[in-house]
Amino acid sequence: MDVLSVQLTALPGIPLVQPGDDLAQFIIDALARSSLSLQTGDVLVVTSKIVSKAEGRMIELAKVIPGEQAVTLAEQTRKDPRIVELVLRESQEISRMAPGVLVVRHRLGFVSANAGIDQSNVDGSDDHVLLLPEDPDSSARALRERLLALTGADAGIVISDSHGRPFRNGNVGVAIGVAGVPALLDFRGSQDLFGRVLKISVQGYADMIASASNLLTGEGSEGRPVVLLRGLEFLAQEAEAAELNRAPEQDLYR
Repeated sequence: MDVLSVQLTALPGIPLVQPGDDLAQFIIDALARSSLSLQTGDVLVVTSKIVSKAEGRMIELAKVIPGEQAVTLAEQTRKDPRIVELVLRESQEISRMAPGVLVVRHRLGFVSANAGIDQSNVDGSDDHVLLLPEDPDSSARALRERLLALTGADAGIVISDSHGRPFRNGNVGVAIGVAGVPALLDFRGSQDLFGRVLKISVQGYADMIASASNLLTGEGSEGRPVVLLRGLEFLAQEAEAAELNRAPEQDLYR
């Protein structure tokens, strides 16, 4: 019987990231601290938070002037009108709202609370918020190319975020940017153990990678924003995280 295994390692010592920092070099240094080197076929899961910080996506709330719609929605949701203004700027449409809840379709196409805007682990105050990366797929491709240039290893990259789900309690890791890793694996047309042809089986491969890594990265004070996965078997390919987004006309929870 074949024995399959995947090793997940949270890379130690990633410093607090500042705008313009070289994430690839941080990753290489962290690998060295673990007596590891990057190999072709590895996958690195990098939290969106440190990508956003490196790309300067931090916003000073004092400089945000909420519009009329933001003020109205803030009253209905009991949220800071400045944050609501930023949510509206980062969104295509509002999906659901209630006191304490503002769920939107993000400009990147997925549905999330508060457009992924976060105040945790930003700067230790309530004065700033962090937006998601402008183009996470582009960020993933750039990081992959930079690591390839520095190490000669062609590794896959997944940029992860934490999302809730309309039909289950609790957050899980999801992929909002991918490079060199399939976003989806389509098993339709293959057979099950009994020869039955699969008709609807499509696996959210990059989301599964992100969620597995989230077991190590955590969401609080863990300070482990990069996870190395070794042992996955996949065909390196060009993909986009947008492939994981359900089309609005097929979204039953819209």
